[in-house]
Amino acid sequence: QLVESGGGLVQPGGSLTLSCVASGSYLDYYAVGWFRQAPGKEREGVSCISSTGNGSTYYTNSVKGRFTISRSNAANTVDLQMNSLQPEDTAVYYCAATPPVRPIQNMCHQDFLRGWGHWGQGTQVTVSS
Repeated sequence: QLVESGGGLVQPGGSLTLSCVASGSYLDYYAVGWFRQAPGKEREGVSCISSTGNGSTYYTNSVKGRFTISRSNAANTVDLQMNSLQPEDTAVYYCAATPPVRPIQNMCHQDFLRGWGHWGQGTQVTVSS
Protein backbone atom coordinates (compact mmCIF):
# COMPACT_ATOMS: atom_id res chain seq x y z
CA GLN A 1 0.00 0.00 0.00
CA LEU A 2 1.27 3.45 -0.93
CA VAL A 3 0.31 6.65 0.85
CA GLU A 4 1.24 10.14 -0.33
CA SER A 5 1.55 13.15 1.93
CA GLY A 6 2.88 16.69 1.82
CA GLY A 7 0.51 18.33 -0.62
CA GLY A 8 -1.10 21.68 0.03
CA LEU A 9 -1.51 25.26 -1.07
CA VAL A 10 1.63 27.23 -1.85
CA GLN A 11 2.35 30.57 -3.51
CA PRO A 12 4.20 30.74 -6.83
CA GLY A 13 7.91 30.36 -6.23
CA GLY A 14 7.33 28.34 -3.10
CA SER A 15 8.37 24.78 -2.21
CA LEU A 16 6.75 21.56 -1.09
CA THR A 17 8.06 18.09 -0.36
CA LEU A 18 5.85 15.15 -1.18
CA SER A 19 6.46 11.79 0.51
CA CYS A 20 5.40 8.34 -0.65
CA VAL A 21 5.35 5.81 2.16
CA ALA A 22 4.99 2.08 1.57
CA SER A 23 3.56 -0.44 3.98
CA GLY A 24 3.89 -4.17 3.56
CA SER A 25 6.84 -4.14 1.18
CA TYR A 26 10.29 -2.64 0.78
CA LEU A 27 10.38 0.23 -1.69
CA ASP A 28 14.09 -0.16 -2.36
CA TYR A 29 13.38 -3.18 -4.57
CA TYR A 30 10.89 -1.24 -6.69
CA ALA A 31 10.98 1.51 -9.24
CA VAL A 32 8.95 4.41 -7.88
CA GLY A 33 7.35 7.19 -9.85
CA TRP A 34 5.62 10.46 -9.15
CA PHE A 35 2.81 11.31 -11.55
CA ARG A 36 0.36 14.19 -11.69
CA GLN A 37 -3.02 14.85 -13.17
CA ALA A 38 -4.49 18.29 -13.60
CA PRO A 39 -8.22 18.84 -14.22
CA GLY A 40 -9.11 17.97 -17.80
CA LYS A 41 -5.66 16.62 -18.56
CA GLU A 42 -4.13 13.18 -18.82
CA ARG A 43 -1.94 11.78 -16.08
CA GLU A 44 1.73 12.43 -16.77
CA GLY A 45 5.00 11.18 -15.38
CA VAL A 46 6.82 13.85 -13.37
CA SER A 47 9.81 12.00 -11.99
CA CYS A 48 10.79 8.40 -11.50
CA ILE A 49 13.60 6.56 -9.74
CA SER A 50 14.76 3.03 -10.32
CA SER A 51 15.43 0.47 -7.61
CA THR A 52 18.16 1.10 -5.04
CA GLY A 53 20.69 -1.10 -6.83
CA ASN A 54 20.37 1.02 -9.97
CA GLY A 55 19.40 4.45 -8.73
CA SER A 56 18.70 5.98 -12.13
CA THR A 57 16.36 8.95 -12.17
CA TYR A 58 14.20 10.66 -14.74
CA TYR A 59 12.53 14.06 -14.79
CA THR A 60 10.07 15.40 -17.30
CA ASN A 61 11.41 18.51 -19.01
CA SER A 62 9.05 20.94 -17.29
CA VAL A 63 10.40 20.11 -13.80
CA LYS A 64 14.10 19.62 -14.52
CA GLY A 65 16.19 21.78 -12.22
CA ARG A 66 13.23 22.43 -9.91
CA PHE A 67 12.20 18.98 -8.61
CA THR A 68 14.37 16.32 -6.97
CA ILE A 69 13.39 12.72 -6.34
CA SER A 70 15.15 10.79 -3.58
CA ARG A 71 14.89 7.65 -1.50
CA SER A 72 15.08 7.06 2.22
CA ASN A 73 15.44 3.33 2.54
CA ALA A 74 15.49 3.54 6.31
CA ALA A 75 12.08 5.20 6.27
CA ASN A 76 10.86 3.20 3.27
CA THR A 77 9.88 6.41 1.49
CA VAL A 78 10.47 8.17 -1.79
CA ASP A 79 10.29 11.95 -1.63
CA LEU A 80 9.75 14.57 -4.30
CA GLN A 81 11.26 17.92 -3.37
CA MET A 82 9.53 20.60 -5.43
CA ASN A 83 11.03 24.08 -5.64
CA SER A 84 10.10 27.19 -7.62
CA LEU A 85 6.55 25.95 -7.96
CA GLN A 86 4.39 27.54 -10.63
CA PRO A 87 0.62 27.58 -11.17
CA GLU A 88 1.02 25.03 -13.96
CA ASP A 89 2.31 22.56 -11.36
CA THR A 90 -1.15 22.48 -9.81
CA ALA A 91 -2.48 18.91 -9.94
CA VAL A 92 -3.18 15.81 -7.91
CA TYR A 93 0.14 14.06 -7.42
CA TYR A 94 0.29 10.27 -7.24
CA CYS A 95 3.10 7.92 -6.40
CA ALA A 96 3.35 4.49 -7.98
CA ALA A 97 5.63 1.51 -7.56
CA THR A 98 6.44 -1.60 -9.55
CA PRO A 99 9.42 -3.88 -10.13
CA PRO A 100 11.86 -2.26 -12.54
CA VAL A 101 11.26 -3.86 -15.95
CA ARG A 102 12.48 -1.14 -18.32
CA PRO A 103 14.85 1.80 -18.32
CA ILE A 104 13.41 4.33 -15.93
CA GLN A 105 12.84 6.98 -18.60
CA ASN A 106 10.56 4.50 -20.42
CA MET A 107 8.72 3.52 -17.25
CA CYS A 108 7.97 7.18 -16.54
CA HIS A 109 6.45 7.70 -19.96
CA GLN A 110 2.71 8.00 -20.38
CA ASP A 111 2.66 4.82 -22.49
CA PHE A 112 3.67 2.77 -19.44
CA LEU A 113 1.05 4.05 -16.98
CA ARG A 114 -0.76 0.72 -16.89
CA GLY A 115 2.51 -1.04 -16.11
CA TRP A 116 2.70 0.40 -12.60
CA GLY A 117 1.27 -2.21 -10.26
CA HIS A 118 0.70 -0.11 -7.14
CA TRP A 119 -0.75 3.40 -6.84
CA GLY A 120 -1.43 5.73 -3.98
CA GLN A 121 -4.62 7.75 -3.55
CA GLY A 122 -3.01 11.05 -4.49
CA THR A 123 -2.31 14.35 -2.78
CA GLN A 124 -3.46 17.75 -4.02
CA VAL A 125 -0.88 20.41 -4.85
CA THR A 126 -2.24 23.89 -5.55
CA VAL A 127 0.04 26.74 -6.57
CA SER A 128 -1.77 30.04 -6.38
CA SER A 129 -1.36 33.54 -5.05
